[in-house]
Amino acid sequence: MNKEEQNKAVVGRWFTEFWGKNPNLAVIEDIAAPNMLLQYSLHEPRRGRADIRAFMTDFRKAFPDLHFWGTADLIAEGDYVVGQWEGGGTHTGPAHDDFLIGGLPAATGRKMHFTGTTVLKVIDGKIVEERGLDDGVTALTQLGLIKATAKSGDA
Repeated sequence: MNKEEQNKAVVGRWFTEFWGKNPNLAVIEDIAAPNMLLQYSLHEPRRGRADIRAFMTDFRKAFPDLHFWGTADLIAEGDYVVGQWEGGGTHTGPAHDDFLIGGLPAATGRKMHFTGTTVLKVIDGKIVEERGLDDGVTALTQLGLIKATAKSGDA
C-alpha cells in the first residue's frame, strides 16, 4: 500500500470510529497526533487529544444519535486526504453551548442535517489536522440559533 492509500485508511477509520454512528473514542489515542488540531466553522478550534475527546463526548451527550458518513470516495495527495460527508443528529440531551453563535437549552428535540468537506493532514499514520468547511448556516438555522430571512419578493 502506498502512502496515499495508507493515509486514506487512517482517515476512513477516523470517520467511522470518531464521527460514525457507533463511536469508539479510543481511536483518538490510536490515530490522533498528541497535539492534533480539529477545526470547523460551528465550534471553537480544538487542540490535543483531551480537548478533542471532551468536545466529542459533550457533542454526543447533547446529540445522542449524532453521526456523519462519507458521500464520495476519499481523495489523497501526499500528506493530505479530502473527504465529503453529510450527517447530523437530534438534540435530545443536555443543554449544549458549544456552538460559536450560541447554545441550546436541554432536549429541544431539534434536528440538524448538513453537509461538508474536510481536509485532514496525516503524518506517520497520525492525524495532525482536521479542517472542515461545513454548511453551518443550515445546521444553525435548523437548530433555531439563526433565523432565515425572507427572500426579495417573498414578503
